[in-house]
Amino acid sequence: MAIATIGAAVQERTADLSLRTVQHAEQAGVPTMWLTTGAGPDAMVVFAAAAATTQRIHMGTAIVPTFPRHPVVVAQQAADIAALAPGRFTLGVGPSHAPGIEGRYGIAYERPLEHVREFVTVIKALLTGEQVDFEGRRFRVHGRLAEPAAAPVIVSALRERSFELAGAIADGAVTWLCPAPYMRNVALPAMERAAATLGGPRARLIGHAFVCLSNDRRAVTQAVNEQMATYPRSVNYQEMFAAAGYPEARQGEWSDAMLDAVVLHGPEPVAREKVLQFMAVSGVDELILSVLPVGPDRTAAINHTLDWIGGL
Repeated sequence: MAIATIGAAVQERTADLSLRTVQHAEQAGVPTMWLTTGAGPDAMVVFAAAAATTQRIHMGTAIVPTFPRHPVVVAQQAADIAALAPGRFTLGVGPSHAPGIEGRYGIAYERPLEHVREFVTVIKALLTGEQVDFEGRRFRVHGRLAEPAAAPVIVSALRERSFELAGAIADGAVTWLCPAPYMRNVALPAMERAAATLGGPRARLIGHAFVCLSNDRRAVTQAVNEQMATYPRSVNYQEMFAAAGYPEARQGEWSDAMLDAVVLHGPEPVAREKVLQFMAVSGVDELILSVLPVGPDRTAAINHTLDWIGGL
């Protein structure tokens, strides 16, 4: 059984390593590569470089945080990457979370859904190439891009209201670490309600899980606790996991059940079955598999997992 609606994500420390990862993913046959802009390299910069050095792979940001950026700047960047890689770029944006925005940037994390609604409204309007005259509570924009750009815009979503918003204003929603039943029972109905209100088709739901090709449970648990410790410490993720049936998330640590819900691990045949099951249960239109490397050679583990994803 071939899997067509799947992509990969890798979080590397430097821009050159990220670029090499995108290039390797294309060689491995991975259809789509996703990068996050956070404390590491800027995904838009990496994809601009990758656009000139790849031919087939689709690229998507999951996500670019909106609070530290202006929508006109992000729209211009997206248009430029789309021009360099026609039909191969998806712009994913989202508000991120209060600790990162307020702690890292010193920006007040106020009314994030309102902020994202205006941000996306401006970007989608600018990408048409038409004159934009927008007067909102968060942004005032008067201008246009030199050329229109064909780039889908998706929005990060974690809780019910954000899925409804994504379904109302964007071409899709992209999740992060949501268990499969939660996406089926919370995300999809919220997006379907938005579609019904608009009288059109439901926007795409792009799910996310980590994948680790190891049958060493202790090594997998150690990697999760070392590389993903921040997620259960975040109130937003705690409440999402609690709503998904994991109230122990409020203790601020990974439980075995939480780990098994969103980290698809095991030897290759087992991991493959877990991927298929995750997609079937969640009902997602596309799945992002974030590579969780274990072992002494990080690069080898990443490349091997990308090869495996490309062969699914």
